[in-house]
Amino acid sequence: MSAAALERQIRPIYDALDTGSNKSALVTCNKLLKKYPQNELIKALKALALVRSQKIEESLVLCDEVLEAKPTSDATLTAMMHVLRGLGRHKDMVKMFEEAYKQQPLNEELAAQTFFANVRALQWKSAQLIATRMNKSFQDDRYLYWTVMSTMLQAEDHGTPAQMREILYKLAHRLLVSSPTPSYISAERFHLHLSILLKLDLNDDAHKLLDSPIGKSICATNLSCNEFRREVWKRKGLVREEGELAKNLILEKNDRNWLEFLSVIEATFSDITGGEEKLSEEALDTVRKNVQETREFFSKIEDRDGLKDRSSLLAQIELEKRSRAYGVTDDQARLCALLKEYFEKFGAKPSCFEDILPYIDLEGDELAQWTGVLDAARTTFETEDELRRVINIFKLKRYNLPPSEVTHEVETKLATLYTEKYLDALKKVGTELASTETQPADDLALLATNSLVNLWKLTADDGYLYTAAALLEYALTRSKQAFLARLSLVRIYRLLGAPTLALEHYRILRPKQVQLDTLSHYILSRSSNISLAATGDLTFGTECVESTQIYVANSQETGDFIIRAFTAEKYSQIPEFINFEERLENSLQRDLVKMEHIKMRLQHENIGPEVIDMELIELKFVFDRVHHDNRDTTILPSYQPKSSSDLMTQTHLYGKYEGPGFLRQMLKVYIRVFQQSSDLDDTVEEKLLIGDRPKLRIDIPPDFTFQDRLVERSEEDLKELTADEVSLVEFATALSDWLEVYHNHARPHPLAVLAEASKQTQLKTGHPLKGFETPPSSNGNGPKKDEEPPACVEPPEAVTRFYDGKFHIKARFTEVKDATSPLEAQHVAAIAQEAFLLFVAETVRFKNQTVVKQNKLGALVASIKSIRSNAVAILKEISTDLLKRSEAEATAESRKAFVEECSIIISTGIDHDFVLNVAKKMTDARRKTLEGFAKGITRICSNYGGN
Repeated sequence: MSAAALERQIRPIYDALDTGSNKSALVTCNKLLKKYPQNELIKALKALALVRSQKIEESLVLCDEVLEAKPTSDATLTAMMHVLRGLGRHKDMVKMFEEAYKQQPLNEELAAQTFFANVRALQWKSAQLIATRMNKSFQDDRYLYWTVMSTMLQAEDHGTPAQMREILYKLAHRLLVSSPTPSYISAERFHLHLSILLKLDLNDDAHKLLDSPIGKSICATNLSCNEFRREVWKRKGLVREEGELAKNLILEKNDRNWLEFLSVIEATFSDITGGEEKLSEEALDTVRKNVQETREFFSKIEDRDGLKDRSSLLAQIELEKRSRAYGVTDDQARLCALLKEYFEKFGAKPSCFEDILPYIDLEGDELAQWTGVLDAARTTFETEDELRRVINIFKLKRYNLPPSEVTHEVETKLATLYTEKYLDALKKVGTELASTETQPADDLALLATNSLVNLWKLTADDGYLYTAAALLEYALTRSKQAFLARLSLVRIYRLLGAPTLALEHYRILRPKQVQLDTLSHYILSRSSNISLAATGDLTFGTECVESTQIYVANSQETGDFIIRAFTAEKYSQIPEFINFEERLENSLQRDLVKMEHIKMRLQHENIGPEVIDMELIELKFVFDRVHHDNRDTTILPSYQPKSSSDLMTQTHLYGKYEGPGFLRQMLKVYIRVFQQSSDLDDTVEEKLLIGDRPKLRIDIPPDFTFQDRLVERSEEDLKELTADEVSLVEFATALSDWLEVYHNHARPHPLAVLAEASKQTQLKTGHPLKGFETPPSSNGNGPKKDEEPPACVEPPEAVTRFYDGKFHIKARFTEVKDATSPLEAQHVAAIAQEAFLLFVAETVRFKNQTVVKQNKLGALVASIKSIRSNAVAILKEISTDLLKRSEAEATAESRKAFVEECSIIISTGIDHDFVLNVAKKMTDARRKTLEGFAKGITRICSNYGGN
């Protein structure tokens, strides 16, 4: 049959794969393989359909067959590329392309694909060698720059030794110098050249390039190159020259880039060096003269701009702040006068508060003078501009409230004032706005929320959170797109123990793409403590999975972006894409969510080898990551006094914010428990692991073993845990210490584990485990154990008395179960439940009667049964108390109490029935959570409480 006819038969497979019809693609592949059993392309397409159908083991057989054939056709290589990427086998993908390139060394397209395969795998050394070969073979100077870029990226790779980096930079520089075409023929090549020069501190060479007519022309149109120019001028000590250039741009070309104003200011103080402790009087006079000249220059620009642009006036304020810092100001009253002028001119700008916030940290007479300016300002309004001015007055006055005035009385008056002004503004301003617009008065509702949260922190009275929730709910009826109000509600509802309402508002925000990484912590922080997964409610578990879509997209798409940047020679973008990929791949939030999801899996799924083995491998990969914290903690508006914590800090669940320390402690606990419960050791893992292992960290001493790191304790890390979480860590540590020796004795030999895995693989695919053959002498059971079992010792007190002894889980719950807020009671209950699930996971091996009998562990099992019985009894008591607590929530009395607590906003004009409706929603949500959590504990006890 002709190639064209075969292609027509294969086309339906492509169509099925493109539309996600994987089953249809498999059917067509199977039909064609009967006719063409050795066709590599059909095998590759079938492997791709299997991968997309999550039939991984079956796909591996076909995948390996195609790789062994060393394909060279573009279609097969492309299909296999998608297969190997889906399996995480980037090293095999590189090897596949390299084998094909060896067979067709003059195929330029294949050479480029081999280069790109190395780029996707971040193997910069190999990429550099291939690009060098391409440059020699195809005489295209583009490949020379690919070589230079790869060399530079190799130098910046974490795994490159420090002493090698300068050698690589010098190699890249030598390649650039030897290029037959100059780098300035394109801005991107010029940018790459400059970056190499800066890495090598060749500032004179960089200055020569930048100061040339072509260099000036490129910098005038390319911001990235102009940024390098600023850096070179700074290194060369040309701060004054840069300042003069910036003056010309500001004056002649009306450039209002803030960086230009900063350049002028830095030039003003260029005579002041950081190394001098005290300047001579002559030097001080020179700086004072410079300051005066700069003031006159900025004043001239201010006169020209008027009210059209605020940059020049802000620059004068920044100049005055630095003059004070350097001790060269001759007018102590000038800063306050400038702030007053700025407020009078631009007080109606929405950005006024953020603009001058860095400059209003005043004290003494100056603070009194500035407060006087604000007190004298009118706080009535009729227009939108007047309203914005009033809002800025309130924000500025609130920021400088002295600690002595951050009291219950003052905050109550302010909360009432802000609410009154908010409701007044709704009647006067924004009444004709479309539903897609935000109300100009929204910030007044946020100010009131800040006051109410501060009152809650001062008094620990949840009534102020009720009031804040009702006010924000009302604000959202008038301003549906007010996302900051919605985000504030997410935080408040979590504190009130109504996580379903928090999730409802979070989902309305519809975070997309990278926001899934930067914002998901607002709802998923410690979400396993409020999840009802034990009852089968997977709402929060689903949210965890959905939040990981950005990481899946990152692994699949960012490599393509890097390749497109190479193809289009956008060299300035490549390091940014790589940094983006690195930050997402090693995101702290990604792994915090992973940890929460594992806890939910243990609540919901049967705890057995499948769950334990899979999660163990993933957690071990996570443990060695160098994490990046990409979480956005500044988007939540905080208008608290400078003497108080910001709103984000005040609304942390349980008053703690999970960071790297929290993650490390949880990883150590869960990895150690799973490692002891699992039959997988490093040898077995190596055989069964499908994808590539992550790169090893070079900062860990070779004699500091993985096990050493698991048992290491850090007091700094423990500070990120609540007291109850610390108790959990101590319980799990003592449990693992006690049972480790018994696990090590009872664990089957690696050969037996591999033999069983090979058997299961053969049953599924018809092929045994690749690279493993069962030794005939052992019959798949591994060597016999001749050693005696370890003597059974009594469990430590930290384990036996965790629930009702000095580790006081029972006592702790009794202490908090009747508190006004159910939040802490549910936290203690969650810790008790989590400890029990860890105990179940740690002891699952000893549920097997054959294992117990063979290893003579009867006495050990007796101790385990005793601990389990005690834990189940306490958990049932906790469940009963939570259930009783839930029954007291959604009642007429609880709703009435909620409404009574909201007197501040009801008295100012918000409808009583509206507040009652919010009360109903909140109390119903709280009841559902408590009831579900109690029933979840009961279900867990029922599943694992038997002997």
